Amino acid sequence: MKMTNYLENVKKYVESPVEDAVDSLVGHLGIALESRDGANVAATDPNELKAIRDGYCNINLDLDADEADAAIQKVCQIMQGDQFKCRVTFYYLLAKETDRMHRLC
Repeated sequence: MKMTNYLENVKKYVESPVEDAVDSLVGHLGIALESRDGANVAATDPNELKAIRDGYCNINLDLDADEADAAIQKVCQIMQGDQFKCRVTFYYLLAKETDRMHRLC
């Protein structure tokens, strides 16, 4: 997916997303975005959600487990209409919903 496509996907949920934050996430996720599995979040897989909590949420957003779990559940609700949840959008929304956007740029 091209950078503009990631930005358009984020715009489905955020009226005026911070483009630098989207760029930063695309750079951070890098090679993971090259595969369909890596580019999407399997929101029904508890192991994947735990990995997001313990990895991205803990390390990049500095959230404790409870804060991360609450944010992940909120983002899952926000994106419930998407069968394939774009990882860039999911991570962007995690930062937005936890007031951690400053950690993306």
